[in-house]
Amino acid sequence: MRVLAIDTALGQCGACVLEGDDPAPLAAESIRMERGHAEALLPLLDRVMSRTEGGFSRLDLVVVTIGPGSFTGLRIGIAAARAVGLAVPCPVVGVSTLSALMAPLLDAEPPPPGIVVAAIDARGGRVYAQAIGASGRIIIPPSVLTLREVVRALGSGPVTAVGSAAAAVVTEALSVGLDARVHPAPPDPELLWVARLGAAADPDEAVPRPLYLASPDARPQDGYRLPRQ
Repeated sequence: MRVLAIDTALGQCGACVLEGDDPAPLAAESIRMERGHAEALLPLLDRVMSRTEGGFSRLDLVVVTIGPGSFTGLRIGIAAARAVGLAVPCPVVGVSTLSALMAPLLDAEPPPPGIVVAAIDARGGRVYAQAIGASGRIIIPPSVLTLREVVRALGSGPVTAVGSAAAAVVTEALSVGLDARVHPAPPDPELLWVARLGAAADPDEAVPRPLYLASPDARPQDGYRLPRQ
């Protein structure tokens, strides 16, 4: 199976192509950016696919991160993934950003002891968080919580945190006496793991739809609404 993975959920605009169980992608490119995904993504996809034999026509699956993350970034990535899926055509599936951040830690041999937490800054003193314990036990389902609420749910630890808010979670955990550390991973999902998770997903269940755990910050102002005709 040849998989195209796309991520524009957080601070990168990236894509990779993975063939089956290969340990490395056939082609990959990632650009660090907070804004500008709309202008950067389609040229990036063209460059990545031009480095694979057969290009878009050889794809069997498209995978895209669905959040939590940037409201605009998510919509850009999902729209592009759906467009590619329609053009090829092939199935399109969505992968949680939090799951993609945790995946390489949970697959490691041995995995980190205790609880693995993925935490993304949600602003306003809150984080998007998910936590998995030993044997895959769900400690925190995908949620938007304060740092105190996250640490309270973790029990006695030990804790390994990953993501843009990992340091904040660890600082809060240490303040209450938990054994906690930040994993030295990038703050964005690894494209290889986005592809692997998507390849293992059920297309009927992993719908490429934005995963919004909190309402968007931007809201129309009542005084500037246009009257309905």
